[in-house]
Amino acid sequence: MSTATVAKTDGAPVRTARRTSRLGWNLIGLLVFLTAGFPLYWMLNTAFKPAKDAIDPDPSLLPTGLTFDNFSRALNIADFWGPVGRSLIVSLAVVLIGIVVGTLAALAISRFAFRGRKIVIVGILAVQMVPLVAMIIPVFLLLNDLGQYDRLTGLIITYLTFILPFTVWTLRGFIVNIPRELEEAAMVDGCSRTGAFIRVVFPLLAPGMVATSVYGFIQAWNEYLYALMLLSQKNQTATVWLGNFTTKHGTEYAPMMAGATMMAVPIVVLFLLVQRKMAAGLTAGAVKG
Repeated sequence: MSTATVAKTDGAPVRTARRTSRLGWNLIGLLVFLTAGFPLYWMLNTAFKPAKDAIDPDPSLLPTGLTFDNFSRALNIADFWGPVGRSLIVSLAVVLIGIVVGTLAALAISRFAFRGRKIVIVGILAVQMVPLVAMIIPVFLLLNDLGQYDRLTGLIITYLTFILPFTVWTLRGFIVNIPRELEEAAMVDGCSRTGAFIRVVFPLLAPGMVATSVYGFIQAWNEYLYALMLLSQKNQTATVWLGNFTTKHGTEYAPMMAGATMMAVPIVVLFLLVQRKMAAGLTAGAVKG
């Protein structure tokens, strides 16, 4: 038997094993996708089906009808645009303030040596380990003393307390992976430290800032507990607004799912706009060059 024949015979089992392994991983990926996507499908299915079918004790997995009455009911049950507008204001403010402050803090921790630097880093990690539920009463008392209870500014400050640590820690990882030599070369060419950061570091940091901003926006947009505790009904956000569908007479599931679908639209639009930058930001640093 020739050498080529032996190599071909030995290579066949290897290719078969690779195909089997690839098929197995594809099936696992498909299973994960179906598991993660089923709640979204059920939300959309319930939003567009007749209200009587949404409370059927024997629900159908397939669509039983198509109606937009649930969306009309969701828009008319209470003020919709007011809570959505307030949620949008809070989310955008949290993202903008968080990115500016978080970037400057991450730059200081990454590029400057100062007394207490390690304590600051440990403190950032420690803050993220505290359960948010445990801070409700202290936050309520503090905002009440500052006159920020039932104000959007108070809610923005509250959201920043648990979004900023993640922002600082994440951006610090991106800045650390940017060589100092690039900034030093720019400074040798005549740039100031600020100019070197804006012209050299900032463009390389943009994907990480986009990924962090999307995370902060989603957290602020979907947060429910603090918005419920710190705001009255007249200043409620979109997530609290969904509670209007649950009364002492029961829950209107179809209009609730219609409202949840409308609430999900800004997140989907935002993700579609920045998906490329976000993917680059999430994978940055995975390969060291």
